[in-house]
Amino acid sequence: MKKLFGEPETEQIFLLSDYGRQKLLAYADSFKELARTLGQNLAWEDKAGSREDALYRKELLENRCLLAENLNEMAGVMAQMAAEVFSYRPFPAKKARQIVQTMQSEGILVNDLYYIEQEPGRTKINLTMRAERMPGVGADEAADMLSVLLDQRLAPSMNCPRVIDSRVRGFTFVEEARYVMLTGAAKAIKENESKSGDNYSILESEKGKMTLLLSDGMGSGEKACADSEAVLDLMEKLLEAGYGPHTAAELVNNTMLAGGEQNMSTLDICEADLYDGTCTFMKVGAAASFIKREHMVEQISSASLPLGAIRGIEECSVRRRLMDGDYVFLLSDGIVDALENCDYKEELCEILGNLEQESPRELAEALLQIVLRKTGGHIRDDMTIVVFGLWENV
Repeated sequence: MKKLFGEPETEQIFLLSDYGRQKLLAYADSFKELARTLGQNLAWEDKAGSREDALYRKELLENRCLLAENLNEMAGVMAQMAAEVFSYRPFPAKKARQIVQTMQSEGILVNDLYYIEQEPGRTKINLTMRAERMPGVGADEAADMLSVLLDQRLAPSMNCPRVIDSRVRGFTFVEEARYVMLTGAAKAIKENESKSGDNYSILESEKGKMTLLLSDGMGSGEKACADSEAVLDLMEKLLEAGYGPHTAAELVNNTMLAGGEQNMSTLDICEADLYDGTCTFMKVGAAASFIKREHMVEQISSASLPLGAIRGIEECSVRRRLMDGDYVFLLSDGIVDALENCDYKEELCEILGNLEQESPRELAEALLQIVLRKTGGHIRDDMTIVVFGLWENV
């Protein structure tokens, strides 16, 4: 949709981008397929056995039916979202001409400049561009030029093409976040096992948020590893599709219960907003986390059961505002169990407060080595430490 620079600067309606629509429809198809799989062979079978067995089979059947229905509903919602429209506001004509002329002097042809309606206080700019000369120009270079012209720090969005070439394509630039994040991790596998039952994942969203997930499968070895991997895989898909952490965790919990097996896994969710520094913790049977600010340490904990234990999970989240130079530590149960002979939370606060390393990876490795020394080198359960640090983007 083109907008001439001389037209009135009024709010317009714009269709969702082809990329976004295709992504939503792909997720909708995935949920429909999962619902179809769950809906297979749901006929009630009156098998011989105790009354308790019959009730259990009936409850399992009902759970699978309910979950299949919910997944189909979510697929429908996503399909509707793919057809939605959003508002945009064109650039002032004078500023648009300045951008077009300046970019053209650098060999870049620009058209269709507009602001996309975003969260309050955050800028999102969309435009179409192509390079007059080959080779193309990097999107980062274009972001630098736009930053000077508009007097604000801009960067290419996550899904923005990385190079401006001879093809006419859409580019989106967002305001740079106030903070940057670095992460690091350290792991130790339980003795006599080849795989760790702990797994973690780090996700970055278009909205300037980083989400860290840590899952500890019940037991150890390949089975526990497969369970925690399955939890993270489904969580990633749901979060990327736009679901909130609690809704995503509820769906994962229902999926595990509907499976009919005694598969339980903890889930630690930490979501950091790189624009304002807020950090939200949500724990489902997970061990305590810790925030380190120089030598001061705060413990974040919650009493809850792991995924797959009971229907429904308690919505209990804790929010903190982080500052420049703060670190966050996510731990698996193996770290806690290694310090079971003492008040592990108090001791961990003291240990973390005395650590002097600056790199998140070095901090994770230093903490793991301290814990291993306390156990005499014995690893009775999988141990995982995930650390991230937050710094102002200067």
